[in-house]
Amino acid sequence: MSEASSRERVLGRIRRALADVPRDERPDGVPVERDYLRVHGTRTPEQTTALLAGHLADYRALVHRCPADGLPALIAALLAGRGARSVVVPAGLPDNWLSAATGVELVQDTLTLTPGELDAADSVLTGCAVAIAETGTIVLDASAGQGRRRITLVPDHHICVVQAPGQIVDSVPEAMGRLDPARPLTWISGPSATSDIELDRVEGVHGPRTLEVILVEG
Repeated sequence: MSEASSRERVLGRIRRALADVPRDERPDGVPVERDYLRVHGTRTPEQTTALLAGHLADYRALVHRCPADGLPALIAALLAGRGARSVVVPAGLPDNWLSAATGVELVQDTLTLTPGELDAADSVLTGCAVAIAETGTIVLDASAGQGRRRITLVPDHHICVVQAPGQIVDSVPEAMGRLDPARPLTWISGPSATSDIELDRVEGVHGPRTLEVILVEG
């Protein structure tokens, strides 16, 4: 089939599908029924946090839990465990998060940061906008403490801090209610991975090979 005839065939189907739609009707003029379940089941905040941790682990993320006063020491230990000599720091990251990380160069996320410098960084540390328990997904929106999308795609090791239970929701519909669609949203479900036609899993293709999530409780 030629390109022209394929195009006409597609457009013809669109015309037939829209044949009974009034010409003056606009998408926002028709109410959309949203009677689907917003949450699947009833959970306590503790159960929601546990569900998120379980799904993150299923995606091969490394999950850690700690109280707020133990966060700096845990971050320092994770960086030391990786042998990280440098960590990318987004603007607005709380100062005390890296207060215990001695001997680690802090690479600021600025407009002058080159792709080569970003690639040379060992780790990146960010917060998040929201985490979704039912899907094991963490969402970043480039606000304070999260940085631009590229800093979480290039370094091989990403440490992401999630405040529990305050930043954790049960479902995607609940998460959408918290997010600004005008912001650049990055949805992360485990470390970067893909599979070829033989189903051989390859990690680190378009993002970090290692994702460590810290659930800060309290």
